[in-house]
Amino acid sequence: MKGIVLAGGNGSRLRPSTSAASKQLFPIYDKPMIYYPIAVLMLAGIREILVISAPESISPLQRVFGDGKRLGLDIGYREQKEPRGIAEALLIGERHIDGRPSALVLGDNLFHGPGFEEAVQEAARTVDGCVLFGHKVFDPCRYGVGGFDRSGRLISIEEKPERPDSDYAVTGLYFYGADAVEVAKEVRPSARGELEITDVNRAYLAQERARFVTLEDSVAWFDAGTEESLFESACYVHSVLKGQGERIACLEEIALRMGFIDAEACHRLGEEMKDSPYGRYVMEKARRSNGTR
Repeated sequence: MKGIVLAGGNGSRLRPSTSAASKQLFPIYDKPMIYYPIAVLMLAGIREILVISAPESISPLQRVFGDGKRLGLDIGYREQKEPRGIAEALLIGERHIDGRPSALVLGDNLFHGPGFEEAVQEAARTVDGCVLFGHKVFDPCRYGVGGFDRSGRLISIEEKPERPDSDYAVTGLYFYGADAVEVAKEVRPSARGELEITDVNRAYLAQERARFVTLEDSVAWFDAGTEESLFESACYVHSVLKGQGERIACLEEIALRMGFIDAEACHRLGEEMKDSPYGRYVMEKARRSNGTR
């Protein structure tokens, strides 16, 4: 399975801060925002990842990850010259996808909680059509919202409805079968000239090939694209570290646990950052994995 992170857009909801740097490089507590969607793909077992971003953001993002080999990954980069909708990522990533199933995650989304890792791994194994992840929200009018029949089967997806059919928002994580690019090519641009991901998902729904996975309340989801949610997500990451001793989206730790790298490689990555609490955390995880103290 191939992975895509759409780290595009112009960050208009975070201006003036985004006048100086890409939103995806903003820290969410202890690491850049881009770490969090990369972590989602890694937890699903995906190692071949394409990062799509604005032309001026590609070089800074490359400086963060390079080709990904240090983490046992294969990371490539493509430009989205103008933000023309989420679904355009499937077209930009056509060569990367190469007729394989794929997972698309938005560059400002953070997921964490019990059962989430198992849910994405199951989706990666079984996707045939599309798998959408939903989360209960207090303000569904701001999101794409799923509607369900009495048995709980997904029957509609409405974008920012005035009268929502449910309070379950479609999050920024989508798993697709091998035909995702072909489906996206059939989507007509909106009045604003954008390719809407909701239209891609509706196409799968019309084929009865769309599945909706409801994330439990114990799973946290943040769309960190506003100043309020950016602050809230940082507070959440800090609270988990202080309460559980866990650094969310520590890519070195995930790579070690998933078998992408060994303990020695993980320790070397931590040692390069040994002056920071994050680096010392990585080194300790490597030592514990290797059975040493």
